[in-house]
Amino acid sequence: MTQTGTKPACAPVLLIEDEPAVMALVTAVLEGHGYAVVPTASGAEALRLLADGNFHGVVSDMRTPGGVDGAQVYAWIATHRPELASRLVFITGDMANEETAATLRRTGAPCVEKPFRVHDFISVVEQTMGRAAS
Repeated sequence: MTQTGTKPACAPVLLIEDEPAVMALVTAVLEGHGYAVVPTASGAEALRLLADGNFHGVVSDMRTPGGVDGAQVYAWIATHRPELASRLVFITGDMANEETAATLRRTGAPCVEKPFRVHDFISVVEQTMGRAAS
């Protein structure tokens, strides 16, 4: 089966977020806009899911527990799942951190700063991943 490129795939978005309230909000926003979501609280678990699963895109916090942060998730994706590298959106509450800024410069991935307005977040997701398939 070939993809025409006219519509995003029906595969879910992988959400990597360790704060339960933020995970619940982001999941609700994405699902409300037609995206299926697979949530995980750790970067290490995200890598296991990415190794075996089919995902339309990734939304990742920059700082996650489990020894694998957002920058390491991006590096793994760039090496092992390069088709997803352009469909990754970072979310962070730590934009002032130089390590975060360096990661964003290096990857070129869009980032939405927490706390964010829902409209701003979903706008970045749709620009990065395309609208959800209906």
